[in-house]
Amino acid sequence: MTGRAGGGAHDHDVIVVGARCAGAPTAMLLARQGHRVLLVDRATFPSDTISTHLVHPPGLAALDRWGLLERVVETGCPPIDTYSFDLGPISIVGSPAGEGFEASYAPRRTVLDKILVDAASESGAEVREGFSVEEILFDGETVTGIRGHGKDGTTAVEHARIVVGADGLHSSVARATGAVGYAEKPKINAYYYSYWAGMPMHGTFEAYDRGERAFAAWPTNDDLTLVICAWPMRDFEANRDDVEGNYHATLDLAPAFAERIARATRAERFVGMAIPNYFRKPYGPGWVLVGDAGYLKDPITAQGIQDAFRDAERCTRAIDDVLADRRPLDEAMRAAQEERDAQVMSMYEFTADFATMEPPPPEMQQLLLAASESPSARDEFARVTAGVTPPEEFFGHMQERMSHQTPHAA
Repeated sequence: MTGRAGGGAHDHDVIVVGARCAGAPTAMLLARQGHRVLLVDRATFPSDTISTHLVHPPGLAALDRWGLLERVVETGCPPIDTYSFDLGPISIVGSPAGEGFEASYAPRRTVLDKILVDAASESGAEVREGFSVEEILFDGETVTGIRGHGKDGTTAVEHARIVVGADGLHSSVARATGAVGYAEKPKINAYYYSYWAGMPMHGTFEAYDRGERAFAAWPTNDDLTLVICAWPMRDFEANRDDVEGNYHATLDLAPAFAERIARATRAERFVGMAIPNYFRKPYGPGWVLVGDAGYLKDPITAQGIQDAFRDAERCTRAIDDVLADRRPLDEAMRAAQEERDAQVMSMYEFTADFATMEPPPPEMQQLLLAASESPSARDEFARVTAGVTPPEEFFGHMQERMSHQTPHAA
């Protein structure tokens, strides 16, 4: 453990900008390794943020490694042990179990982010809430720190060996450094969600695909259910003036579900989002990007939180190597980038295909039908959407199974 690497002119070893699902764990893990970490966020906690906030088993495994899972469970968000996909003519119901966990959880971000920020502070990171970053500081091409102000308006200048941008889609660090994007795709769908009381889900995540409309629902804290609807971006302008009407028109495509929502009570306002899809080169002289700042995709598979958790662990290992002078930043972060892309690229493509809501080609329809008829394949499909099983592994298994069945069908 180093702890004092990069002292001298630097106030901190690392400054982390953004204190939610990527930044708070990064700060926490680095502080646990003895590094001097400053964690800043313009928000104060607890506070909400736009999010599907579903944490699949791989994300729970990270929380468990960090000793934080029990805190999340104790907030009362119910376990989700069944994933149900109503694809119109085909229905697939399976278990998302994986990495030692039988269920997923969907804690509200007011709950989850507060737990993560508190854990960073408890681990020794200095946390400044309500701190707005005005400028990323450079010495030549190298990032050296930040200038910003707290809630009282007082300007502060802080320096560090490494500045981490964990500030999402509109990352100030990515913008200031001109982080290069690649494998980019445009926004695919517009999403609108709200929370409903009096709508028990009995531990089930439910998703419905109705051609050019889709929606899903799952339980969260305070006996509420998140219900989210999607329609293509090409319909965004036409639908934006009547979100509620289009939301209910989408739910009406599944009459039994529409009856359930008619008996429930909307507890909060509608929230909308449309997410671009991209990778960014996540490093350069003196800076690193983690979480959504470095990689983002359509929320239809709800991978963002566990991706942020795993990226925090990955980047923390790289940054620790840099601070301990085991590897230069370029070498350590190049390896982290390659590992990230190898881990998530197939899910990135699967998510984009899934999000288009186009009718699947005949071969895919046959494959999904075959999956719906096999208990083990139903579970495996659920595990794909949970980020447990790589998509290519599932589709490879199914194609192999179908090729063995073909002679009997002939």
